[in-house]
Amino acid sequence: MTKTKLMIAGAVAAVLGAAAAGGAAWAHHAFAAEFDGKAPVLLRGKVTRVEWINPHAWVHLANVNKDGTTTAWMVEGGTPNTLLRSGIDRNSLKPGTEIIVRGYQSKDKLCRPACKANGRDVTFPDGRKLFMGSSGTGAPRDGADASER
Repeated sequence: MTKTKLMIAGAVAAVLGAAAAGGAAWAHHAFAAEFDGKAPVLLRGKVTRVEWINPHAWVHLANVNKDGTTTAWMVEGGTPNTLLRSGIDRNSLKPGTEIIVRGYQSKDKLCRPACKANGRDVTFPDGRKLFMGSSGTGAPRDGADASER
């Protein structure tokens, strides 16, 4: 391969690498980009599924409404590592576990395919209350994040 072709191949690889990194950066957003700090939610229901993925884990639950019907919610938490450090793991969030989540609703409020919220803390049936959010994301200082007290 000639020196010119090597330089072009290197430039193409650099551009593709930058594009891939930009996509990852876009996926990890600040709180205010998607959630409304003036729209608190209190969700009660059973866990239906948990996605242990980066950059944010998602807890899916069937929220029991005041009229007895249920609404599907997707609650964004911190990274899987953040949740593990808080004491939340695959065994504590099994499908069927009844939980209470305090958080903030997404700005779009469309609820398609499910309502979305950013979770601040989760309360388990035994009364344990654990922080489930991400620190330093711009979420309201609501006392849930011990590092912000």
